Amino acid sequence: MSQSPPDTQSMHASESDYSILSGATSTYDGTSNESLPSSTPPPDDEPEQRLPDLPFPDVSILTGNTVPFRARSSYLHHTWAKTFYSRPEFLITPHTIEEVQLITLLARRCRRRVVVVGSGHSPSDLTCSSSWMVSLAKLSSVLSVSRDPTSHNPATNANKRYAGHVLFQAGISLEDLNLALAPHALTLPNLGSIHIQSVAGAIATATHGSSLRHGLLSQGVRGLRIVLADGSAVWCSPASRPDLFRAALVSLGALGIITEIEMNVAVFADIEWHQRVLPLTDILSRWEGDLWTQAEFVRCWWMPYTSRVVLWSADKTNKPRRAPKKGWYGGSFGFHSYHLMLWAANYIPSLLPSIEWFVMGMQYGFRNGSTNSAVEPQRTGLLMDCLYSQFVNEWAIPLHKGPEAITRLNAWLHGDTAAARIPFEKPRNLYIHAPIEVRVSDSSAATTSPRAFLDPTPADEATLYLNATLYRPYGLDPPCRRRWYEAFEHLMREMGGRPHWAKNFATVTRGHLRDAYGEEMEKWLAVREEVDPEGMFVGAWHRRLLLGEAIETGEAVVGQGGKEEGLRAQAPTVGALAEPHDIMRLEESEKGQKVSRWKGGVEWTGEQARGPSRRPRGYRKVDVKEGSIELVDDEADSFGDLGEDEGVGLLAKIRKDVEAAHLA
Repeated sequence: MSQSPPDTQSMHASESDYSILSGATSTYDGTSNESLPSSTPPPDDEPEQRLPDLPFPDVSILTGNTVPFRARSSYLHHTWAKTFYSRPEFLITPHTIEEVQLITLLARRCRRRVVVVGSGHSPSDLTCSSSWMVSLAKLSSVLSVSRDPTSHNPATNANKRYAGHVLFQAGISLEDLNLALAPHALTLPNLGSIHIQSVAGAIATATHGSSLRHGLLSQGVRGLRIVLADGSAVWCSPASRPDLFRAALVSLGALGIITEIEMNVAVFADIEWHQRVLPLTDILSRWEGDLWTQAEFVRCWWMPYTSRVVLWSADKTNKPRRAPKKGWYGGSFGFHSYHLMLWAANYIPSLLPSIEWFVMGMQYGFRNGSTNSAVEPQRTGLLMDCLYSQFVNEWAIPLHKGPEAITRLNAWLHGDTAAARIPFEKPRNLYIHAPIEVRVSDSSAATTSPRAFLDPTPADEATLYLNATLYRPYGLDPPCRRRWYEAFEHLMREMGGRPHWAKNFATVTRGHLRDAYGEEMEKWLAVREEVDPEGMFVGAWHRRLLLGEAIETGEAVVGQGGKEEGLRAQAPTVGALAEPHDIMRLEESEKGQKVSRWKGGVEWTGEQARGPSRRPRGYRKVDVKEGSIELVDDEADSFGDLGEDEGVGLLAKIRKDVEAAHLA
């Protein structure tokens, strides 16, 4: 297809505070994404290592006043879906790589764990911590863009798979990166359902789209630079530190802080998409045919109670842009009506089949064969609306097992225990939310080299993803969640599946994951142990599911309305970076007041934040090996909201305490 013109009308300057990294050769002038110079082809002798290694900082960085420590101590973190909450001791927002290095050095001296958070769109407790939380929102510059002048072949009117590459800071979002690429007639080759995530977060959790011509988003990564626990910043790629590179492609945030990434990019294009309502039997009969190869991008939404599927497909095009017909729940009335229906179904679950028929019919059409189509920029046409707060439980299984998995799930949902062969009886009043999302990718060894150690997809064939989403209307957890996810995950494990790392898998244990990944998991753990032997970057989620450290089961947690049956667990004092924090009851608010109806965080296990009524102003006392450091500021609750001069001055107080404790 010929190339479409860039979508320059929708370009805008980012509001992020851009800063060019020390040691990085950059063509970016720091004003906006639109000011990048014209793309130039990469030289033939371009070095493999795109950014230099930076040694671990000298301890004098703790006593100088040249590098600020931008932190705030009053911050309530929650996931986008408000499924989990936590109160980190600090939220730290570095602007430069030197500040990232300072964070790791100071955290190690103060015996603190560090978790990196992006947009918080992952619905699990992966990023929940009561220790130090780092946001890379200010590390969001595009550093250079290189365009391959031979990416389009006029003779065949075809484009190469990749048309160049881009080097950028890891905190930039997928959306802003695509906006920065548009003036160069470039785009990311593939996207998932949303684009608000930071690129680093999307890569670290094995995010994917839906196409057999593409794999995980990390498939296009050429190299990256990561700050390790000792404060050093190292570049890794398939040719340089290949084991670290394979571990960092799906790092789960447990190796260090990724600060820069270089990725392959494709020619900018529009896509024409079509969607059609079909019987489920039509989809299953075409499974081994052209179902997944009819277009570059293909996905389905399965409605189990009406036995129908919405088949969506898209290909690149040079046709004039054309807006789609407006969806029913895309408008205010439909959006809120659907929300109210889901809320009512929490109390009368038997309403859900009727809700599926009505809402999905209003949105996609009541009759088989109903269609919709549009021509949009690829960077927006691949997206979809996530609607409401939700639990998301997605698994990757071999593509050829899809018809069996769907058929058996369908039988279980309709009470046919014999056909389902799932050893969890379906309660009579159990009904689930629609639709179930069905997507594909190909990250097999034949298409992706090197593969990430923790790539959840099969290595020997293409992948099917089944996504069992459950909405949380007005913060209510659906009553079907426990039994539905038990049955769903049992079948997914039987199908040889692995869960999406960032989602709400409910019954998976450390043993399940070790068995599923085998030697690849052992390699990842070996790299992790080498680069972070003290466990600075492992939180309660990692210790519970990956590292083998025991987590004691705590008191039951009661959610809104008293309907949640989950357990809360307390992280024990283990390892060199023990957590000295007290346990906070979930009913306590930020100021220690009681909350009569808690609307989230109902099953957060791991490091519980301290009760806010016991929190002093500013810094708190931190125990260390050689004594204790009093990190208390009596003048302000937080210096993250102060000017730079005040922040530097307050950091000087910390540094004096460090010196007094003979740590420098």
